[in-house]
Amino acid sequence: MQNNSSVARVNPRLVPVNASLVPRQAPVLLDLENVSYRYSESLVLDGVNLSINSGEFVALVGVSGCGKTTLLNLIAGLFPAAGGRISVGGELIVGPRPSTGYMSARDSLMPWRRALDNVAFGLELRGVARSEREDTARAWLKQVGLEDSEGKYRSQLSQGMRQRVAFARTLAIDPDLVLLDEPFAALDAQTKETLQPKFLQLWEGSGRTVVLVTHDINEAISMADRVVVLSKGRVTHDLRVALPRPRRIGDLVDVPEFRDLRRQVREALHV
Repeated sequence: MQNNSSVARVNPRLVPVNASLVPRQAPVLLDLENVSYRYSESLVLDGVNLSINSGEFVALVGVSGCGKTTLLNLIAGLFPAAGGRISVGGELIVGPRPSTGYMSARDSLMPWRRALDNVAFGLELRGVARSEREDTARAWLKQVGLEDSEGKYRSQLSQGMRQRVAFARTLAIDPDLVLLDEPFAALDAQTKETLQPKFLQLWEGSGRTVVLVTHDINEAISMADRVVVLSKGRVTHDLRVALPRPRRIGDLVDVPEFRDLRRQVREALHV
């Protein structure tokens, strides 16, 4: 990742999926080879090939019904692919991994648990001692600015606070792979503008690999290292975001490279 003080004058290009613009200094963490999936009689995914390096942030975009969330669920090991293979760290996915964090569009908090206990839930499933998991949960609640809300229940939290608890729960297990399915979609604009840079701050320098499913082109470009376009169950375009980090998301919309890349993503979505 670049860390320049000014925006690099690199003209992002729309490239065929087989062309690689991603530096290979880091090893591949997530590898999908000819992955397919059927739902009833419909072919949802048709020969998806995609490699993601350790520490990369990749956004998946595409029109509704193109297979984005299905692909995310396959990577999570929630159900098996009909064909092809998915591996993480060289190991085939045959079910959910302890080191994969998954966050859906809705917070999915358990209403009978306090915020602290929701964050600690993944650690509890791993058999971590109560005092240790609560200490970890408190640390993550502080990271997301909710250190004063550990005793609150879901009904006592705003939607933005619930999403922050969900982020804390996802990251508390210290995952090497984080899967995000439209995590900001249900938020109002002001809350979204607060949480997006907060998540980037938590991610940058962590070494975690992130796959984000989103319909928001601006969000995809602002947050990711690569924007991968899905259409009719296939990866059609793989675009590198050549914007330096750390990023101030609100300042990017007027950057020429950002506008150029946004135009190209739109073109790719309508191919």
